[in-house]
Amino acid sequence: MSSFRRVATAVSAFAIAASGLVVSPPEALALENGLLRTPPMGFNNWNSTQCRAEFTETMIKGIADIFVSKGLKDAGYTYVNIDDCWALPSRNSAGDLVPDPARFPGGIKALADYVHAKGLKFGIYTSAGTKTCNKAGFPGALNHEQQDANLFASWGVDYLKYDNCNNQGVDAQQRYKAMRDALAKSGRAIAYSICEWGQNQPWTWAAPVGNLWRTTGDISDKWSSMIGKAQANRGLAQYAGPGHWNDPDMLEVGNGGMTAAEYRTHFSLWAMMAAPLLIGSDLRKVSDDNFAILKNTDVIALDQDPLGKQATVLGADGGLVVYSKVLANGDRAVALSNETAATATISTTASATGIGSASSYTLKDLWSKATRTTTGTISASVPSHATVLYRVSRAGGPTRYEAESAVVSEGGTIDANHAGFSGTGFANGANAVGSYVEWQVTGPASALTFGYANGTAAARPVDISVDGTVVAAAVPFPATGAWTTWSTVARSVALPSGSHTVRVTATTADGPANLDYLDLSPEVRAS
Repeated sequence: MSSFRRVATAVSAFAIAASGLVVSPPEALALENGLLRTPPMGFNNWNSTQCRAEFTETMIKGIADIFVSKGLKDAGYTYVNIDDCWALPSRNSAGDLVPDPARFPGGIKALADYVHAKGLKFGIYTSAGTKTCNKAGFPGALNHEQQDANLFASWGVDYLKYDNCNNQGVDAQQRYKAMRDALAKSGRAIAYSICEWGQNQPWTWAAPVGNLWRTTGDISDKWSSMIGKAQANRGLAQYAGPGHWNDPDMLEVGNGGMTAAEYRTHFSLWAMMAAPLLIGSDLRKVSDDNFAILKNTDVIALDQDPLGKQATVLGADGGLVVYSKVLANGDRAVALSNETAATATISTTASATGIGSASSYTLKDLWSKATRTTTGTISASVPSHATVLYRVSRAGGPTRYEAESAVVSEGGTIDANHAGFSGTGFANGANAVGSYVEWQVTGPASALTFGYANGTAAARPVDISVDGTVVAAAVPFPATGAWTTWSTVARSVALPSGSHTVRVTATTADGPANLDYLDLSPEVRAS
C-alpha cells in the first residue's frame, strides 16, 4: 500500500487476456444463483452424435445408467445434458417448444425424471436467436425467453446451454441477460451456460449474467483444435472463479481422433484451467483406457478445487508451456505441457509457483501416481503432445497461502510493484477502516504468520478473525522502513482440522499493511 493510489491507465481487457499476464480484474458481482461453485462436470451428446439418428431418449438414458455403473457419478460427474435437435421444427398452438416424438417418445420431463432418479441432473439446449444452429431450423428462444424458461423449469431442467445462432443482430448482452432474468423468475435453480463463442469477449461482462461462458468457437476431435482452444483460454484466468467460469468447450476424450497422450493433455489442461468437464463421447463405446482418463480423481480434484483459481502460465517458450494453479490447501498444481513434435525437457521451480520456501517439496505425478521429493526444481522429459502433471506440496514446515489467492475487499488490489514479495504479488488493501484480506485455509495449525510490508512511519493495526470470530484484536503491523522491506507478524491460534476462513480487517483509516502471504504453522515464529 502507498499513502495514495495512482489512477491506472485503461487497458483493453482483451489485450491483457491475450498477453497471458496475471492482473487483478475490476470488482464485478458474479451471478448469485448459488450454482456451480466449482466447474460443472457431466455429459453433452453433441461432440459424438450431433443431430444424427442415434441421438435419442434411449441413448441419454443409457448415459445416465453408465454414470452410475461405471463410477462417473462417484467421481463427480453430475449433469446429463442434451444438445440441439431435441425439438420439433415448429412450436405448438400455445407457442411452446415440442419434443421430437421420434427421438423422445416419453417427452423431456419423463427423461429428466429418469436422470433425477439416478441422483443426477438434467440439462437442455436452445439458442439466443430465432432458430437454433442446426440447418433444420429448430425454434430458438429470442423473444420467447420467459415462456421457454418456465417450460424448462416445469420439465425439471437443471442446466441450460444457450447458443448464439440466428441472433438477428441483437446485442449479445441484451439477449443473454434476458434469459438470465427469465431463468431467475422460472421458480427453479437452473445453471446457465452462455454459448456465445467468445465473439463479444463475454469474460469482460458475463460474470453477473451466466455461470459459464464460451471463450472459443466449437472444438473438434483433433490435436490442433484442442490445443488451440487451450491457448485461447489460458490467458483469461483473472475472469474465472466460483460460480463463473471460462469455457473452452466440451471434452473430446474417447471420440478417437487423438492419441492417449493428447487426450491426457486435453484433460489435464481443462482441469488446470478450471474448465467445465463435460464428456463429449458416447460412453457406450468408450475404451477402458479413456474411462481411466475421465475418472482420474487426482486430476478431477484440481478442476474441482474449492478455491476456484484458474491456472496461470508461468512460461511459454517455443511450445513448451508451464502452468501453475493455486489450490485451496496451499499446494500448487504444475503442468509441464509439450505442444511441439519432439520430446523436450520442461522445467520450473517451486519458488516460481509462489508456494513459499521449504527445505524440500513433494511432487506427485497425477498420471503415473509416482511420488518424489525435490529441493525446488520441477522438471521432466515430456514427450511430444504430452503433459506431465504434478501436485506440489511443501514437505514439513508451515503451509503457505499467498495473498494472490486471497479475497480482497472492495477498493483493494493484487499488486506487484514493490520488489521482494513471495509468489506473484501482494494484497494492497484499501485505505479505510474495515478494509480486509481473507484466506480460505485448511487446519490444523497453532499459529498464523503474516508476511507484510509497511512503508509508512506508523503501525497499521488489524483484527484477526477465524470463521467470523475475532481471535486477536488490533494487532499492530509495525513500520518496516520501506514498501520493499518485508517482515512478519505471528499469533498463536487453536485452528482445528478442516476448512476455515482467516480474515485480517483494518481498524484505522490507513487500512492494512501490504500483505504478502499467510503461513499456517505448528509453532509460532518470531515476528
